[in-house]
Amino acid sequence: MPKRFRLTRRFPVAMTEDGYRRLKRFAKDAGLDEGEALSFLFENFDSVIDEDTFGHRMRIFNSELEARKK
Repeated sequence: MPKRFRLTRRFPVAMTEDGYRRLKRFAKDAGLDEGEALSFLFENFDSVIDEDTFGHRMRIFNSELEARKK
């Protein structure tokens, strides 16, 4: 029997404009709303990411983060 899909958590989120646009595009392409798309991504995180590039991408994002906040 499939798990019932219940959105049980709501939390305030701050996203970059680029990240939000990408989330909206992903959600639209998948036929989901933004909350469902985020749930899908995090429930399937290990199979969605490319482990070979994840660490590198995270280091780049972190190194640029302070400059992007200004």
